[in-house]
Amino acid sequence: MNLETKKTIIPRSQKDFFNFLTNLENFEQLMPENKTKFEVDGDSFIFGLKGMPEIRLVIKEKQEFDKIVLGAASSKLNFSLTATITDVTESSCEAQLLFEGDFNPMMAMMVKGPLQKFIDTLTDNASKI
Repeated sequence: MNLETKKTIIPRSQKDFFNFLTNLENFEQLMPENKTKFEVDGDSFIFGLKGMPEIRLVIKEKQEFDKIVLGAASSKLNFSLTATITDVTESSCEAQLLFEGDFNPMMAMMVKGPLQKFIDTLTDNASKI
């Protein structure tokens, strides 16, 4: 299952936004309002949203200034969340989130809507920071 957000202009330079995202504590500012838990532990963070199980994300890859890949820490859920960052001007960049998950068809049908809403919220909140 592949999902993506629309490309969004972020009012920060590409380098500044990349550094913002690599500091995992900053993801708390991007989370939806219905967040019930958020804890950073080294190169990973765990978060919970009302009505959903807690999920731990780990930094899997960093491509300096233009790409960050987060993946599930659990082997039970095989997915990644990739942030692509493109330079626009000295003080702005364009970002997009790409979600790739390996789910059975029934699970994919159940999580597609909530996941799309979640990654859209992350992108929308990033444009307001």
